[in-house]
Amino acid sequence: MICSDFRKTVWEMMLTIPYGHTMTYGEIAERIAKERGLKRMSAQAVGGAVGHNSISLIIPCHRVVGANGKLTGYAGGIEKKKWLLEHESRYFNGKLI
Repeated sequence: MICSDFRKTVWEMMLTIPYGHTMTYGEIAERIAKERGLKRMSAQAVGGAVGHNSISLIIPCHRVVGANGKLTGYAGGIEKKKWLLEHESRYFNGKLI
């Protein structure tokens, strides 16, 4: 599979999110910007890269959430994302705990 360096960077960062933890799109964007010496990076661009993850069972994109822990986009559907996060004990009734 051919993909951009940016997507690879986002996917590699998702692999660092520990089981039972989450990271926001904005947090990933901030880390990548810092690594690349940029003032800022678009959280939406990170969202696009997360959304193109075709191996979500290996790269845990369900652990990436919106600002304030909001459940947003997941290729498998929000209900599956919620289930996975509840299984990892980070959410209860749709709220970050």
